[in-house]
Parts: sequence; C-alpha cells; structure tokens
Amino acid sequence: MTASPVSDHDSFVRRHVGTDSAAQRHMLEVLGFESLDEMLRAAVPGTILLEEGPAGAASAVPAGITEPAALAELKALASRNTVRRSLMGMGYFGTHTPAVIQRNVLENPAWYTAYTPYQPEISQGRLEALLTFQTMVCDLTGMDISNASTLDESTSAAEALMLARRTAKRNGNVFLVDADALPATKEVLAGRAEGLGIELREVDFATEGAPEGEYFGALIQYPGASGRIWDPRTVIEQVKSTKAIAIVAADLLALTMLASPGSLGADVTVGTTQRFGIPLGFGGPHAGFVAVRKGLERQLPGRLVGVSKDADGNPGYRLSLQTREQHIRRDKATSSITTAQVLLAVMAAMYAVYHGPEGLTRIGRTVADHTARLADVLRRSGFQLANEAFFDTLEVQVTGQAHDVAASLKDAGFLVHTIGDDRVHLSLDETVTAEDVRSIAAAFDAYASEPGQELAEVTSGAGWDSLVREDPFLQHPVFSSYRSETAMMRYLRRLADRDFALDRGMIPLGSCTMKLNAATEMAGISWPEFNAIHPFAPREDVAGYLDLITQLETWLTDLTGYDTVTLQPNAGSQGEYAGLLAIRAYHASRGEGSRDVCLVPSSAHGTNAASAVNAGLRVVVVDSDAGGNIDLDDLKQKIKDHGDQLAAIMITYPSTHGVYESEVRTVCELVHDAGGQVYVDGANLNALLQVAKPGEFGGDVSHLNLHKTFCIPHGGGGPGVGPVGAKAHLAPFLPGHFAMQKPEHPVAGQGDQVHGGKPVSQAPYGSPSILPISWTYIRLMGPEGLRHATASAVLAANYTAKRLSESFEILYTGENGLVAHECIVDLRPFTDRTGITVDDVAKRLIDYGFHAPTMSFPVAGTLMVEPTESEDLAEIDRFVDAMLMIAKEAEQVVAGEWPKDDNPLVNAPHTAASVAVEEWTHPYSREVAVYPGIHATAEDPAVHDTRAMRVQAKYWPPVRRIEQAFGDRNLVPTWPLEG
Repeated sequence: MTASPVSDHDSFVRRHVGTDSAAQRHMLEVLGFESLDEMLRAAVPGTILLEEGPAGAASAVPAGITEPAALAELKALASRNTVRRSLMGMGYFGTHTPAVIQRNVLENPAWYTAYTPYQPEISQGRLEALLTFQTMVCDLTGMDISNASTLDESTSAAEALMLARRTAKRNGNVFLVDADALPATKEVLAGRAEGLGIELREVDFATEGAPEGEYFGALIQYPGASGRIWDPRTVIEQVKSTKAIAIVAADLLALTMLASPGSLGADVTVGTTQRFGIPLGFGGPHAGFVAVRKGLERQLPGRLVGVSKDADGNPGYRLSLQTREQHIRRDKATSSITTAQVLLAVMAAMYAVYHGPEGLTRIGRTVADHTARLADVLRRSGFQLANEAFFDTLEVQVTGQAHDVAASLKDAGFLVHTIGDDRVHLSLDETVTAEDVRSIAAAFDAYASEPGQELAEVTSGAGWDSLVREDPFLQHPVFSSYRSETAMMRYLRRLADRDFALDRGMIPLGSCTMKLNAATEMAGISWPEFNAIHPFAPREDVAGYLDLITQLETWLTDLTGYDTVTLQPNAGSQGEYAGLLAIRAYHASRGEGSRDVCLVPSSAHGTNAASAVNAGLRVVVVDSDAGGNIDLDDLKQKIKDHGDQLAAIMITYPSTHGVYESEVRTVCELVHDAGGQVYVDGANLNALLQVAKPGEFGGDVSHLNLHKTFCIPHGGGGPGVGPVGAKAHLAPFLPGHFAMQKPEHPVAGQGDQVHGGKPVSQAPYGSPSILPISWTYIRLMGPEGLRHATASAVLAANYTAKRLSESFEILYTGENGLVAHECIVDLRPFTDRTGITVDDVAKRLIDYGFHAPTMSFPVAGTLMVEPTESEDLAEIDRFVDAMLMIAKEAEQVVAGEWPKDDNPLVNAPHTAASVAVEEWTHPYSREVAVYPGIHATAEDPAVHDTRAMRVQAKYWPPVRRIEQAFGDRNLVPTWPLEG
C-alpha cells in the first residue's frame, strides 16, 4: 500500500506542514474534534465544501511528487528554453548580478522571507537598504524625493499619470504621450486611461514640441525607445508653463552620462532599476520607481522611507506618510500599489553600493563607447541610422532585409528587434564586450554596401552637447565604503541582522500569510534558463517557459473553479484592477456601460476600494452584522438603491474578519439577480484550496496572490504575482499583451479564447521568473497535500484562537464558534481596562522574539493573527504563551506593581544598549525587559534547556520604539551627505 503524501517520510507535504500527526491530535483534542475532516465540516459551510476523496482524483492538478523528482521535471522544462544574448532593449537589458549580492540577498532567506516593514523597529536593515535605493534614484534623476519602488517602468508611468491628474493646476482630460515612448508603456497607459475616461494623445515631442490645447500632463521618454537623444528642456518648459505636469521616463544607466531630468526641469521622473544587477527574468520582477520634485511628496504612490528617531533620540528609519497606504485610506488612497518590489529594489541599491559612482560611470561610458564604435562602423559600411545622437540603442535602416539581418545575428548568438522589414533595433548593455561588438558588426557586414570596414576607436557623446552630465551623484559614504567583497558581505550581513524575518521566527500576520518558502521551490529562480531570457524572445526560444505557464494556468483554473487564468498582472493589486476592468468592459459590451457602482463590504480586503476607484468605479460600502458577516439586509438595500448602476461586488472569502460566511452563495445570487458581477478577492485562497472553489460558489472573477497562497516569498513587500481567474464570459476582457508568445488561452468549454484587454503590467507574463516557485509548490503538494495544508492552517488558527481566548476576546467566529485561517484578537476591552494599547502589545512581542500580528486592520484596536500551516506546535505555543504573559504583565500594571508610564510594555522594545546602562532606573528588572517570561519557568531540567536556547537565540532589536509623527514632520527621504 502506498503511503499517504501527508505521512510519507520523503513527501514534501510532511515538511511543508509544521504540525505532525501527534501535534494535530493534541490540537484537535483542545478544540473537541476527532479529525481534521470533522473540523473542516464544522468550519466550512456545507453549501460550498468540496468532498474529500474521489472528487480529488478528478483534479487537473497531478499527484504530489518528491523534491528531487519535481526539480528534475522543472529542469526538463528549463532545458527547453534557449538562452541567447539579447540586444532587443525596449526597456530590458542584460546585466551582471554581482555574486555577493545574488548569494547574500536574492538567495538569502533573511532577505526574501521578510515582511513589509510596517514594524520599523525590526525592519531597520531593509529600511536602510530602501533609503539607499531612494537616494540612488534621487541622485541619478536629480529629483528631490523617490518612492521605495514600484512594480515596473510602465506601471510607474501609469501611476505618474494618476499623480498628474490629481495635482495639475490645469483643466482638461487629455494626457500627452511621447511617440517615442516604450510600446509597453503606451499600452499600459492606454488601459489606465480607458478605465478613467482620459484621452491619450500621442506627440512626437522631439520634432513637434508641446502642442496647444488643454492637457494635464505629458510623458517624455529620455532617451527615446528608438535610442534618440534630444534636449527636452523647451518641451518641459512649455508643458509646465501651462500648469500641466511634466513627466520624464528615464534610463538610470544613461543618467550616469546624461543630464538628469531634475536639472532639465521635470516634475516627475519614472523608470526601472532592472539594469542595476537584476536579471532579465523573461520580464520580471523588476523594481520601478517614481521620483518627484518637492511639493508632490504627499501625492507619491506606493511607499516612502524616511529618517526619524527612537525613544532614546537615536536615528531610526520608518515608512513615512503612511496614510497613503490604501488599506488605511481605502477609496481615498492615491495608489493601488500594496506590492512594491522590495527585494529587487534592495538588490539594485546594493548594486550601486557595490559599484559606487565611479563603477556606474565606467559601465555607462563603456556601453556608450561600444555603441558609438558600432554606429561608426555601420555608417562607414553604408548603413543609415535613424538617430544622430544616442546612448546605447541604434535603429539601423536595412531596407527589405531586416529579418535576414536578424537571422544572421541570431546565428551569431544575438537577439534583436525588427521594425517591419526595413529596420533593425538593437541595444547594447554592460554584458556586451569589445569582441561582441566585432561579432555584431560582422553580422551586418554581409548586407553592407561598403563591406570590410574595421572598427575604430570612437568615443561616445556625439550630439549630446548641453546634455552631458555635470552634477555628481552617489556622494554619500555608503556608496564608497564597501569596495572589497569582505566588506560588502559583512555590510549585507549587518543589515540582515537588523531585521526579523521567517528565518528567525514566526510572523503571525493576519491577511498576509507569511508561511514557508521552501528552498526547493526557490531553486529555479537562479537558473539562467529562467532568469536570462528577454520577455520579447521568440516563441521557439521559450518553449519550456510556455509549457510551465500553461501548466500553472491549468492548475490554477482547476483549483479556483474558473474557466481561464491570466498571469499578466504582476501584483495582487494589479490583479484586482485587471479583474474590475474586465467587469467594466463586459458591461460596456452589453450596452450597460452606465453600471459603475462597486459594492465593497466592510469585511473585504483593504486594497479593494482603492482598486475600484482606479478602475473608475464608485465605491459603496456594505455593512457587517454583529458576527462579522456581510449584512444581508444592508446588501439588499444597497442593491435596491443603485439598481441598474450596479457593476459588481468585491467580497473577500473567507472574509478579512476571519470567518467562512455561511451565506456567500446568497450574496452572489443577490448581486447576479441585479445584473452585477461578483469579484471574489483571492487574498485568503489559502483557506480554500481543495476545500471550496470561488468559481463554483458564485464568483465571476478573482485575483490570486501567488506570494501568499502559493509560496512566492513576500520579500520585504514584494515581489508578488496576482493572476486573475475568470468565467468564460469575462475571458475576452482579461489583460493581453502585444508581445505574448502564447496568444491563445484555453477557456473550459469555449475552445481557444484570446484575452483581449489592455495589459496592466509591462511584460507579457508579468513577473514570470518567479512562477517556478508556485509551479514547484503545487507540483510537490498535489491535490491531497493542498487540502491537508488548508485544513492544517484552519486547525492552527482555531487552536491559536482557543488558547488566546483565555485572556483576550476573539472578535468574530462562524456559526460553530470557529474561525477560518486567521482570527481577530479584540484588544479594545483589554486596553480600556489596562491602558495597554495595541501598539504596546506589538512592540512587547519584539522582546519575546516575534513579529507582531497585523495591527488595527480591519478593525482599529485589534490584532489579526494567522499562524499558517507551516509553523510547528512549539512555535505556535511559544507565541500564545508570549501573548498570555503580556496579558499578565498588563495585570501587574493594573495592580499598581508597575507605573502606567514606566513598565516593560510601554517601554518596549528594549535594545541591548538600553539595558547595558550602568544605572537601571526602571521598576522592573533587566531580565524582565529583555528575557521576558524566562524568569517564571518551572524548575525542570527540560525547561532550563529551553531557557538557555532562548537566551542564545535572542533577537535584539537595533532601535527602541520609533517616533512616527516626528518622521512625518521632519521628512528625510534620502541619506544626508553629512551622514
């Protein structure tokens, strides 16, 4: 008899799920159940619960296999990709990732398993790296303030469009786009503009200047997508003279040689940091940016790191102006971005630290010189070039022979882009050597009117004139202090030591699902067959990628109960946006374009309202009842109020209140009967896999968070992938892309269906280089393993809730008193009685060696806890014990043993420096401060061993509690030069 994947020693499932069978028996006993299946039947409404057993055998997801077998299959897929040297450009370039950065950041769980730095005291390493990123961007662009990364260059341009619309002091609904902008950027802008009723007008600024008429902003590409360099000062002045916003999309490497957009007068600069050591990755993930002049900082999308101070007055970093985050501001948010690209931003920042200003300048000059030498020999060979001035990109006129030239270059190992049959587009990068330049020239030589020309020593800069860069950059010591690999390695280790990530302990964040990102799942992202391929590579070069993508789409379609899936969105927020655009387009196709009301329950995920606004919908909130469920009476009234204006409802299931709502089918039916569509937010899909399917209980469309449910690491706030699953009637309106190598998407029962909507991200498949992580996870787990993981997550959450209820109130439970995969601990009564706030509890947990749960969301004054399936019983109990001991500490304050203004809770967290003082003036001991709970353990040898282990494994926060308001009043978003 074959062993079950759940118990087989060689099964990945056994290692992924932290609680073994003995631990689960204990947890079930505490809850009063005899089996996981019995618990699931009590927690999940019978109207949606999938049966275990034979039904799973029909799954499109294959049975789970061992780790060596999965890696062998993945390697076989990778081997079907052909890696060639790409000269295609179009926003993507070859680059060298320094090995010290690849090993110590990209492949280091201390960096990739970290969470968004909302708890600044335990995120100082990440925050310092992001401050370095912001400084790097500001220095090179000449802008005053940069955010801490966006999703890619094209979505950065779309966010800048939104910023311009909010801030321009000029009427008009027109936005001007450079005719020489990146094609993908034009497409993403078109999708964003269409959803908001904005008119895009294409202008060749270099030859036409800025036009007359009403417009609120303009995007100028610098250098142009064709490689053209021209002086945009006059156009920027013309745009700004009308009180419109001037936006420049710039290449950071080119800015090592060319005048910065800030010096040219730009209001906003956008771009990508991809060529700063980030692999091509078939298109992503890559960290974009939006940088602005002073005065626009409060309109900046995404996140901004600033310098503040801690309780002792020492410098400390934090996220500044946090009210812009849409889970706080909801429909009033300025951005739909929750997922940044933190891991890639850190890598790009460290690339700048590694090379410094001299190194970056050398790379930029080498690229420019190689391009100038190639241009010179091509001209002497009789070819005409489209542009006289350029940095790294040439467009070569080869009338009627473009495809032949491209084929010759392909034979030589290089990929180029062709424009019709008359022009070859190629871009050089830091990987191109002098020998490569000779090989490229030789490939052209067969088509030259004057063949046999030799390369000459030519320097770059022809035609740049007043655009030669004169202002310095990267002058802060951080960019010149780590020149040896020893120093760089130690700097990266020092930063990582200042953080708390999953490699140190549990991160029990509700709604955010911080669970195991297994090393086997991560292996493929470093393979060149996945990370060294250009996103526009020809179909024959990416057969393995296309097979992997098709398999993953098929598996996700089956797991969700939908008919089709697109992987184009590169974040959950982008997935929400794409799904809502599909709903709007569907209504418009039926002559019901006036449907523009989106119902958003108060129990929905926090990003929903902002995404609805960005899609041009009006948000109407639906109340919750006393049990945390959607209030059906209020829903019926809102449907009645808005009638034929109802476009959709966005529900999160299980809800953000942490319960499986029993009337979810009823909610879906009510909205459908009124002509609306049902959007089921997939943020909590990890509580549904192989247990229920949103496409079967009433959903029309959902986004999925691969960085949560399907194990792509959170990476400090990114990367993420946000695929969208939909029913067949919405399939034609899902995002497509002009460069997709696989244009047809199978829709169950519908034959081949093309996704015809505008792209929402820059690359055809979003962030495909991290898709092998989710592919590997599903392949390892199989249907049975996925159901076991879901059940184990629900068990862990209910066990945690049961134990925590000894001292705290659990805000919402389902009909049988159970929660789903997370629970909300209501601290409001606790705070009213003790004076100890949710912030005090969160900071005290740091002293116990934990990241705090999600604070004050979705209900102010609460903690939302999600233990996940990956934590073992000892770690879950350690967390619960810490919470219960914190409750006892609060009682000591109430009893007067410690003053209300001087106790270990309000003073938390405690640093090593804070307890290493000569005179200790607090009414509690140093041991209570930094080793809480250990002093109270029983006299038992095993307990002594545990105590010693806790002392040895102590996490020391690098700073005390950060002052939030001070950092906003005194915004410092870059490294000060005197630092």
